[in-house]
Amino acid sequence: MKYPVRQFKSLEIALKELKPFVKNAALLQTGRPLKQFGNMLPREVLANWLLCATVNAVKGRQLTFSSDPIDGDGIIRDEATNDIFPTEHTMVSPFNLREGADAQTLILEAIEKKRAMGEPYASGKTLIVFLDAAVGEWFPNRVARALPDPLYFATV
Repeated sequence: MKYPVRQFKSLEIALKELKPFVKNAALLQTGRPLKQFGNMLPREVLANWLLCATVNAVKGRQLTFSSDPIDGDGIIRDEATNDIFPTEHTMVSPFNLREGADAQTLILEAIEKKRAMGEPYASGKTLIVFLDAAVGEWFPNRVARALPDPLYFATV
């Protein structure tokens, strides 16, 4: 079954559209949903862009992203294989930090908050954690080893 989605013609064009959000990071926290992009939040669009741009540069892939017509936080698509990765997002914000909490703890708490919504909610989705807080160095492998089991999400 096919669904209508909105997609930028290229990641370069997407970056031009995202420029106001990159230049004014407060808009990542407070920006209203983008109606022209399936009501995705600016931070969700930026996080999807960052993920696609990074993987494309490092791995030589051709990832793009689009809106999600069934209320997710966007769909990442591999143009070479046509594989799709529905996304769900969570954010570690500088506005709700606890004194003394380290990055790993905050990331794992954000993941648990989404995981607590249950397996039907998480199943088949890629969870993207947007870390927007100066909470020190963190180590992806350590976070990966500390992920809850069962995770419910396809990947984080």
